[in-house]
Amino acid sequence: MVPRAPAAPAPTSRLLRVLRLAWASPYTLLGLVLGAAWWLGGARPQRVHGVLELALADTGRFPRQGAWRLPFAAITLDHVVLAVDQASLDQWRAHERVHVAQYERWGPLFLPAYLGSSLWQWLCGRDAYWDNRFEVEARRADGC
Repeated sequence: MVPRAPAAPAPTSRLLRVLRLAWASPYTLLGLVLGAAWWLGGARPQRVHGVLELALADTGRFPRQGAWRLPFAAITLDHVVLAVDQASLDQWRAHERVHVAQYERWGPLFLPAYLGSSLWQWLCGRDAYWDNRFEVEARRADGC
């Protein structure tokens, strides 16, 4: 039996993909602007499963240590993932993909919902990051 090539996506699935991208596009735009800074810092962009990833290279042009250490290893802004280095990107890819899906679900409401969840956790005496419902969901992808 001869293996068949994968079928082209149906027009409705393409339309849904475009709608998901448009729904959260303000955050994609922010990600692209910050991604330009990453690129100037020596990052090479790559597209993995429809997500633009940029990991800083160890060029010394964009310091990750010292007076202003970045407060994250990787961060997602809709369909753009920025990481401090390739190892961090590889380590956190599954986690960040959950955030991509969250942006697709919540669209422009994602950031207010994320911050609201952090505020609620903090007001309840819990950790604003660790107990944030969006981070809890993303950690499941890490096996934690």
